[in-house]
Amino acid sequence: MPNADLLATRVVLITGAGRRVGAATARRLHRNGWTVLLHCFHSQRTAHLLADELNGMRPDSARVLIANLSEANAITELAAASLNAYGRLDALVNNASSFYPTPVGQTTQDQWDDLFASNARAPFFLSQALTPALRASGQGCMVNVIDIHAEFPLTEHTVYCMAKAALAAMTKSLAKELAPSVRVNGVAPGAIAWPEGSGEMTSAMQAEILRSVPLGRVGGFDSIADTIAFLIEGTDYISGQILAVDGGRSVWG
Repeated sequence: MPNADLLATRVVLITGAGRRVGAATARRLHRNGWTVLLHCFHSQRTAHLLADELNGMRPDSARVLIANLSEANAITELAAASLNAYGRLDALVNNASSFYPTPVGQTTQDQWDDLFASNARAPFFLSQALTPALRASGQGCMVNVIDIHAEFPLTEHTVYCMAKAALAAMTKSLAKELAPSVRVNGVAPGAIAWPEGSGEMTSAMQAEILRSVPLGRVGGFDSIADTIAFLIEGTDYISGQILAVDGGRSVWG
């Protein structure tokens, strides 16, 4: 584990940090000594509860930032608030995401705009706004939470898959453009718990997915959080890579 004293002033912004993968990542990095900025929009209550939990362990080590990433001005304001919070930023985790089906013949332009806003546009413009701070860190890095479906499409989720494919392309492109001062990588989850709300899957869909997972089970949020932590602090010579955390599912195509 990294030296906690050295990490005491290192700051990470995690979008969509109120629950699921984002919350697990915040807990993982905080446990390793990081100061965490918890972005949220829909999950404000759980984000504040998480901040209280983390601050109870280490005072003023977590703050909540609220922003609707579908709004361009909100992205600019989030970047400014992130830098004002502690005066620096060392890592960015683009995790916030919308997910729901868009069957051909039923998809609307509003759905297109929403899925691309959270999965592609917001990560790019937030990354762009925070690049100077990440460069100034001297050890800046960025991790984008993508999806194996960016490469292996999910039926009736074409727009979501397209948006995640754009995020995958952004990851590799920024790794070239921001080198050598900032490392940029991605994590591509497979079946990591099941989606909720409008993206909820039927039991038949879940069973079909599990049949294609060699490990035969759904993964947990901690599996993704551990991989993100590894890419941020466990190595200094990986950039431009997208690591699949999918129980071996991607080998099936």
